[in-house]
Amino acid sequence: MKKTTYLILFAAAVLFLWSWQCKRGKAISAEADRDNTETVAVQRGDVVTEVTSSAMITPENRLDIKPPIAGRAESVLVDIGQEVKRGQPLAMMSSSERAALLDAARAKGPKEVAFWEDVYKAAPLVAPLDGVIISRTLVPGQVVSTTDVAFIMSDRLIAKASLDETDLAKVYMGQPATVTLDSYPDDKIAGEVSKIAYNSTTTNNVTTYPVDVSMQKIPDFARSGMTANVGFVLEGKTNVLVLPADAVGEDGTVQLAPQEAGADPVVRKVVTGLSDGKNIEIKEGLIEGQRVMRKAYQLPEQKKTEGFSLLPRPKRVTGTNAQGRGGPPSP
Repeated sequence: MKKTTYLILFAAAVLFLWSWQCKRGKAISAEADRDNTETVAVQRGDVVTEVTSSAMITPENRLDIKPPIAGRAESVLVDIGQEVKRGQPLAMMSSSERAALLDAARAKGPKEVAFWEDVYKAAPLVAPLDGVIISRTLVPGQVVSTTDVAFIMSDRLIAKASLDETDLAKVYMGQPATVTLDSYPDDKIAGEVSKIAYNSTTTNNVTTYPVDVSMQKIPDFARSGMTANVGFVLEGKTNVLVLPADAVGEDGTVQLAPQEAGADPVVRKVVTGLSDGKNIEIKEGLIEGQRVMRKAYQLPEQKKTEGFSLLPRPKRVTGTNAQGRGGPPSP
């Protein structure tokens, strides 16, 4: 009888300890979860979904300007980066005959040179269109032929992207887009799709279609050859209530931050809308300024490890000599 009583008491004690340990574990887990959370506020913002692609800043129309006559450049009137108008002189050229005549006149004196410069005028090299000088190889006194490139100019810079067939189906003429230069990631440039190629290009067995994006305002820091990213806007909403996407559960619920210390968060169902992967629109269930809880992401601590080496590790000095006998180490 006593043995049965002892067994019952022992089982009750084990059950009590097990129950207490479970409750303690849940409390510790809940406390750890609270320590690993942060609160974020419901605020107004923009949510935009888009297709992204890498791009290159390039001139829409690139034009090589060559001298109209073979001869010598007497003067160069423009430089790289300068905006020019159609018909504006870029340089003054002397034909081979005029250059030889002026060289001979210089031997007779300044008056002779001035006479022939007035009689035999230099020929201007003019800009064929409005644009910007992006390259200049001509210098005063240089002898050139009609096949030499004196200047390179462009009418305006565009972002040229490449899209595969799947993404191309989501792009259309006039579609809003944003251009971000890799060297200026904080500056977003508004633009729109201005050209969609009908012919594809294949590189490393990957077929893509070139798409041109015209920028509404070309910044001064934009240069031909810069790399960029283009976002083709599919859908967007402005000035709507948003939360970080990871603050909303898969079941469409959020955890309202408790008003009092130690209180448990309140679970609430919300109606969501558009999401760009980073932020999500809140249509119903919350108001601006309310705070909800989400997990706080922390980088894992790196364990200290000994570096790998091909060299043998040095042996520790012990109190045993080379023969294995006790005593002080051998000298």
